Amino acid sequence: QVQLVESGGGLVQAGGSLRLSCAASGRPFNTYVMGWFRQAPGKEREFVATISRSGIRTGYADSVKGRFTISRDNARNTVYLQTNSLKPEDTAVYYCAAGHGGTYHLGYYSYEYASWGQGTQVTVSA
Repeated sequence: QVQLVESGGGLVQAGGSLRLSCAASGRPFNTYVMGWFRQAPGKEREFVATISRSGIRTGYADSVKGRFTISRDNARNTVYLQTNSLKPEDTAVYYCAAGHGGTYHLGYYSYEYASWGQGTQVTVSA
């Protein structure tokens, strides 16, 4: 298992930006497909972004495409989510997750991930 700790959340005005980080410890980081999910109050957890083991491939939810960027630094055991042009509807707890898969695999579904962080709150005011 890998342990994940998110940081970087906060309160920001609409149109602003935040950079979320997720630090991993435990098994070799570059063996994991990584993903970001979010859960707003009263709603189900939803997929946000995913990145392959080497970082060569990425995938995004339509709602964040063009505004959010996922990246990873395998030397630092960290995955990032750069969030730009934030909207009030982006308000949620953001979770990072680690899963197994092939070299170029992307994980779009929560069941593909075995390890989850505790989450970091992002609040976007109008």
